Amino acid sequence: MPTVIFVRPGGDRRPVEVGEGVSVMEAAVDNGIDEILAECGGNTTCATCHVFVCANDLDRMPAVSELENEMLDGTAEPRRATSRLACQLVADPALDGLTVYLPETQC
Repeated sequence: MPTVIFVRPGGDRRPVEVGEGVSVMEAAVDNGIDEILAECGGNTTCATCHVFVCANDLDRMPAVSELENEMLDGTAEPRRATSRLACQLVADPALDGLTVYLPETQC
């Protein structure tokens, strides 16, 4: 089972096992990662699951879709080169060990 490491704004690291095919957003919500609001439930319409992917993991990420790209322009915390929506990152063995940094705010 792939593991995703969530890094909270204060630096606390929380590894979470994520079932294959489950989004990083769903894993966060199911495991009490309160910094992920997920108001739209993973429909790419709210950007409240904004995360910053570790730069070392960027080459393993799926491409950003046009819709995700648009939503990232409206995040509460300014977009970075490593910004992604956690609802668009689906766990598979290739993402094992993925590290995502949580923003200070989602709204």
